[in-house]
Amino acid sequence: MHVVIIGAGIIGLATAFELQSRGCEVTLIDPTSGQGASRAAAGMLAPAGETTWGQGILHELLGASNELYPDFVRRIEDVTGRRPDYLQNSTLVIAAEPADRDALHDLVELQNSLGFSAETLLPSAARRLEPALASNIAGAVLCKDDHQIDPRSVTGILGELFADRIIAEAATELISVNGATRAVRTSSGRIVEGDQIVLAAGLGQVPGAPKLPLRPVYGDILRMQGPARYPLLSRTIRGIVHREAVYLVPRKDGSIVLGASSREDGNSQVNIGHLHKLLDNARRLVPGIVDCSLNEVIARARPGTPDDRPLIGRVDESLVISTGYSRHGVLLSPLGSALTADLVLGAAANQDHAAAVDPNRFAGRQANEETPAPTIMEMHR
Repeated sequence: MHVVIIGAGIIGLATAFELQSRGCEVTLIDPTSGQGASRAAAGMLAPAGETTWGQGILHELLGASNELYPDFVRRIEDVTGRRPDYLQNSTLVIAAEPADRDALHDLVELQNSLGFSAETLLPSAARRLEPALASNIAGAVLCKDDHQIDPRSVTGILGELFADRIIAEAATELISVNGATRAVRTSSGRIVEGDQIVLAAGLGQVPGAPKLPLRPVYGDILRMQGPARYPLLSRTIRGIVHREAVYLVPRKDGSIVLGASSREDGNSQVNIGHLHKLLDNARRLVPGIVDCSLNEVIARARPGTPDDRPLIGRVDESLVISTGYSRHGVLLSPLGSALTADLVLGAAANQDHAAAVDPNRFAGRQANEETPAPTIMEMHR
């Protein structure tokens, strides 16, 4: 079977990898492989840290995909001979001020109710684990099973694996015959036929595809280089500072990813005000970031849905969509690619998971009638 995949971000590439492992021939169409939302993502594999009220089925999806990650990484290494930068280094969630402890305590309560690993620590114990933390933090929680991966390493490795099967052009039209999608027209006029077509282009809406309830959620991200003589951090730090979220993700090369804003202002450029707030909040948690140097500042739009769950489903007998992963695209890559491959091949899938991501769950209502559940920080504002 020949499958044409529109989109070569982490979702499209992971889906190509999954389909190839099941014996399919794949072609990907993307003018800028790996340069969209995947390029900016921090890569936190944090089902515990990402918990929010009212999103039980999403938590189940995040936890299930997190469990698939070690095998996902191993399979990539077995096929390519290169191992993605996957670090099982745990996560500390830090309350900066006494007033932030309420949000932290609620987080622990929710995490424990969902079966996630969350251990409350005294501030002194957290500082023993991470000496660079500020001396006046108010509380901490250790999430031992929340890890990280560098998305750029995944897209880089898989991009090279499929380099001769990526058409570096934009998809401009889906071509249907008798009600079934049979081919994709590219910006050069090329017609690419496939037995099955997968639309995994994030926010990219291709003429001929159904209108999807997607919205751009922009995030500003900084990448810093830590001190040369020692790593500033060994674990991911997720902070609650004045009821606002911030995170610092250390990479194995000593760099740190700092993020992220979440804005829906339609501005695709980096926002200076949000950068200032991120830096100020991060400095409150880890004062040593003032000794770092700036490597990069970047902004990208994540494809948001009304309930933060992805849209994975069959549109017609030969078109499947896999998009709308919101801020969870990296974490959900193993599970999302497997569910998409199941649909393409008509294989049995976990019915609860399939129903949770079925695009038809929004049928009959406008996308803006349902808004994402508030985060714990928002609940306490």
